[in-house]
Amino acid sequence: MLNQARQLIKISNLSKSFTVSKNFFGHATKKLRAVSNVNLEIFSGECLCIVGESGCGKSTLARLVLNLIKPDSGSVEFMGKNIFSLSAKELIQTRQNMQMVFQNPFSSLDPRYKIFDTIAEPLKIHRKNLSKLEIQKKVFELLKEVELDESIADKYPHQCSGGQNQRVSIARALTLDPQFIIADEAVSALDVSIQYKILELFKRIQKEKNISFLFIAHNLGVVKQIADRVAVMYLGEIVELGTTNEIFSNPLHPYTKALISSAPIPDPHKRNREKIFLQGELPKPTEIPKGCAFHSRCPIAQERCSLSSPTLDPKSGDHFASCFFV
Repeated sequence: MLNQARQLIKISNLSKSFTVSKNFFGHATKKLRAVSNVNLEIFSGECLCIVGESGCGKSTLARLVLNLIKPDSGSVEFMGKNIFSLSAKELIQTRQNMQMVFQNPFSSLDPRYKIFDTIAEPLKIHRKNLSKLEIQKKVFELLKEVELDESIADKYPHQCSGGQNQRVSIARALTLDPQFIIADEAVSALDVSIQYKILELFKRIQKEKNISFLFIAHNLGVVKQIADRVAVMYLGEIVELGTTNEIFSNPLHPYTKALISSAPIPDPHKRNREKIFLQGELPKPTEIPKGCAFHSRCPIAQERCSLSSPTLDPKSGDHFASCFFV
């Protein structure tokens, strides 16, 4: 059970908004709500997937978890320590255990660095006691770990394919033996055949090294393949949370049901699900409706939904949903 697993990260009441316009005096007149009162736990060795439409706040949440941007309120505890209260020196130490794999490897890898230098750089910064020979050995071990030939070490990113570059990004993330990796849409820029191979690589690394993953995606097929648990996000809020099996076989929140109904079934012998079409337009993040953020599009909304906002409550075991009428 999840209750018995070791908690690695605890996200509490995390919120973040961005100012999009100011008045003559420099005071904010309009704010964009990116993340709103998010509470999540990530356990040792698990893969938690965040899924939702583009612009729902997934990437902002990832950057908050790594302390790349500061929150308006809330905390992120990594191994019991709030990362927002760490000193600069403590944060550098902590960040060695928290790495990120970005969506586009061509933009996240330095085009001026050879592959060897890209992977070796963290070692040169954080493992100053290593000799050149030891660094070389470690780099070649990492290339083997991500199923790349040693010969690629002498190439530049533009000389490699997208799949190869994403494997290099994964190798770089593994360089300092982290306990936690965020993969932000890490396969969406790749061909479908390459996506499968990269996902299998992630799963093998997770199993062999007991690394925790926060995997951000909008492709439900990818989520179903890799996730242990799934958190569904809508306009900055987590509206449903549960195991992958629970989310896909018994979705509770109306938004989750609509998302899953829109995903095609990759089997020609099975009929596709009956699609749920949401009414109305997606509200602007600068103009979130009062009450439940989803009520303006929800097929089962009632008057109560426009007056007060539901909380993410347990509905059965480890299955949570934010809806009054589940």
